Amino acid sequence: MSIVKVEKLKKVFGEKSNQITVLNDVSFEINEGEFVSLMGASGSGKSTLLYLIGGLDKPTEGKVLIDDKDINLLKEKDMAKLRRKDIGFVFQFYNLVQNLTVEENIMLPVVMDGKKEKDYKERLDKILKIIGLEDKRKNLPNELSGGQQQRVSIARAIILSPKLLLADEPIGNLDSKSGDDIMKLFKKINKDEKITILQVTHSADAAKYGNRLINLKDGKII
Repeated sequence: MSIVKVEKLKKVFGEKSNQITVLNDVSFEINEGEFVSLMGASGSGKSTLLYLIGGLDKPTEGKVLIDDKDINLLKEKDMAKLRRKDIGFVFQFYNLVQNLTVEENIMLPVVMDGKKEKDYKERLDKILKIIGLEDKRKNLPNELSGGQQQRVSIARAIILSPKLLLADEPIGNLDSKSGDDIMKLFKKINKDEKITILQVTHSADAAKYGNRLINLKDGKII
């Protein structure tokens, strides 16, 4: 069963003579439980496509459906709820709150969703074990390596058990060893947590961790 459907998606930036078409007639589906790698060179439109799927931007033409709902027809409060509960985001830059501890950063979505933190204590403990940072739970981000910070951002993205995890160049800032460790963590989360993953990457090595590859070139699937 498909969790993501992209239908004839087009994205144009600028106006009139200054228009740039970043995506053109892009269509594909992602099924529940898949780990899909979206690959392309810089400027191919892959990050733009990821943001459209995540509802962080709107297409010029076409549709994005999550669980058969056209997300661009949702009211803003419903879109915000979808992003908060059903979609997890991991970016190249870790975007951690520097004055919050590891566990406080991970619990941010719980707090923002108005849920009780005590109800998520077991979930938090489990995720800290999954990412291998049980002994760092009281540390601040500046006391962690880049790879450890990215692990925290991944934990934050999955604390509410989203259906879909969107990752934009998640190992772009890491050395190869840390990058491999992060990709193995994604693979484990996909398998054990049953979370569908779409990662954007320009790295062939990172793309191999997915079970399907979509190639994007000059705004089109090839």
